[in-house]
Amino acid sequence: MAIPHRDYGNIEQWHHAGKPVVLVRVAGARGSTPRGTDAAMAVTRDAIAGTIGGGQLEWLAIARAREMIAARETAETLDIPLGPEIGQCCGGRVQLELQLLDERLLRILHEEAQGAAAQLRNVLIFGAGHTGKALAHALEPLPLKTVLVDERPGSFEGFVTGIETLCTPVPESAVRDAPPGSAFVAMTHSHAIDFLIMAEALKRGDAAYCGMIGSATKRAVFTHWLSDNGYDKALAGRLTCPIGGTSVRDKRPEIIAALTAAEIITALA
Repeated sequence: MAIPHRDYGNIEQWHHAGKPVVLVRVAGARGSTPRGTDAAMAVTRDAIAGTIGGGQLEWLAIARAREMIAARETAETLDIPLGPEIGQCCGGRVQLELQLLDERLLRILHEEAQGAAAQLRNVLIFGAGHTGKALAHALEPLPLKTVLVDERPGSFEGFVTGIETLCTPVPESAVRDAPPGSAFVAMTHSHAIDFLIMAEALKRGDAAYCGMIGSATKRAVFTHWLSDNGYDKALAGRLTCPIGGTSVRDKRPEIIAALTAAEIITALA
């Protein structure tokens, strides 16, 4: 069904609370369409989860799903041209399958949600300061497994989010334990800790992204630090520092977080 894994919990709760849920899936897509056959959504009388691409197509699907709920219908197939007829100018054609959720479909969703979660790429943010927390918030809704790491007890106080947090006196151990293809971002309160984390991440050789908050000067100091501490200084060639690029000169945490989030997504893609 390709329902986003983060939405599965809501769908399960709706079903177990006795709310009728209609699953809407893009079963076929020809030409230019908002989404392909990876898209699906769930519709109740008063809520939705997921998306099939938005626009008039999605509104039509929601309306039909709610008609099904009201009429206690169990299945429907729609073949919709994305043209002037519905006020959408994509030009393609979409086939939608609508099904009333039952235990069988719920089991399928559960299996797909578990599979999707297992395939998520890992992003480890080191440093639960203002910018680290802002980056965690920016990444939270994305299809990633984001972990915010800090060695200071109490550093997560007041931090409300759905992402995982890890308090450890040895943050570099989290680098070593991360799966291949992970992204690592160092923005701790200490340059020494940033350097150690980045050295370990770069040394792995399989990281998708290694970013460190700072400046060109910090990058130069880090390059010398690598040599002085037994690392190959050529590792610095794969380091992104400063993070978020240099075209937008705005040091507010939320701006840095947005720019860095886009950088990470590009690297992971």
